[in-house]
Amino acid sequence: MFLTNGPAGMPNWIEVLASAVGHRGRPLHQKPAKAESQPWQNEVVMSPRMRQRIRLIAGVWLGWTIVGLFYIIQETVPRLYRGGAVPWKYVFAGWMTGVYVCAALTPALLWLGNRWPIERRVTYAALHLCFSVIFSILASVTEVPILLLLGVFPALPPPPSIAAGVRIMLGFGIQGGVIRYWAVIALHAVYRSQKNAKAREREAFELKVQASELAQQLATAQLSSLKMQLQPHFLFNTLGAIMVLIQQHKTAQAEGMVEKLADLLRLTLDDVEAQEVPLWRELEFLRLYLSIEQARFEDRLRVRIAPTALSEVLVPHMVLQPIVENAVRHGLGQSEEVVTIEVVAASSNGSLNLIVSDDGPGLLSPRPGRSGIGLTNTRNRLARLYGDNAHLVIEQAAGRGVRVTITLPIRTVPPKGSRCD
Repeated sequence: MFLTNGPAGMPNWIEVLASAVGHRGRPLHQKPAKAESQPWQNEVVMSPRMRQRIRLIAGVWLGWTIVGLFYIIQETVPRLYRGGAVPWKYVFAGWMTGVYVCAALTPALLWLGNRWPIERRVTYAALHLCFSVIFSILASVTEVPILLLLGVFPALPPPPSIAAGVRIMLGFGIQGGVIRYWAVIALHAVYRSQKNAKAREREAFELKVQASELAQQLATAQLSSLKMQLQPHFLFNTLGAIMVLIQQHKTAQAEGMVEKLADLLRLTLDDVEAQEVPLWRELEFLRLYLSIEQARFEDRLRVRIAPTALSEVLVPHMVLQPIVENAVRHGLGQSEEVVTIEVVAASSNGSLNLIVSDDGPGLLSPRPGRSGIGLTNTRNRLARLYGDNAHLVIEQAAGRGVRVTITLPIRTVPPKGSRCD
């Protein structure tokens, strides 16, 4: 009846056993056609909750077995040392009966410890003191009939009744039951405290990871915002130049600039999500931008981009465009002469130096004044990406013109398949 009509939610053990040996609507010798039900049966028989309970029961009984062996050794070693006889039946059966009764009552002790944890309130200690006395009495009441049944009651002559045996056991063993109760409660409190500490450490680590991810997302959003400000900045300037050419009836030049602007926008959209690109990619973008400026200023603008062996080093996307744009605007806008813009990439002391120089009229004052949106955003992006490892310096060139040096840490292109963002 118990095996077939168990409580709701429990497996039908007859069906499980029958399925395990191969008898479920077929002869025992017949092999099953399909094993579709076996995973379900394994999950029922050995669910995670059941495995946890089995580990708990095994741990409790193993722990109390060790305690019982400790008591047995404590009693037998002195007798053996003095050369006395050891009543093994009384010693072994008596102590193991007592500890296994405690093992059977341990789940109730664990429930009491969880219900009224002593580390949470001091007043719970008084409550557990009462429970410990009740536990000792209940353990003695359970232990006495078992000892009488086994014939190993530790008193001669044996008591005539269970009540007399309980009085004898409580007379010299009530304090032992109280001590065992408090040992279980204390060990459970230590385990619970360590478990809570690990949970708090795990939560703190998860919060730290979330904060780090949020900070990274914020930094990425700020970088993207700075970069998005640069894109319409040069776009509007280029559209303004095209408008001037149209007003001057230079249709062919305007059409050429529109075509190059389309190529420039296409190249920009390819790297719209990237914060860093290889240097060769940045120089490709820069050459396309300068071709538009050369179409505007015709023979008045000359460009020289020095070849470099550092083409795979990562640089911020569009880091050179606002620098070159300033050189074009201030160099050609304040002079009627031919201006040469030179871009050089070199390494020095483990850093990459991007140098943009022109031979225009130079700085109007020894100290540069307020920077425009291009230089301001470039400085902010460098600070966000590299911190104190990146610098932007504007200075008067040796002869004439302006020299801008961007210093970056050398970072190589990541392996193929990863993103440069």
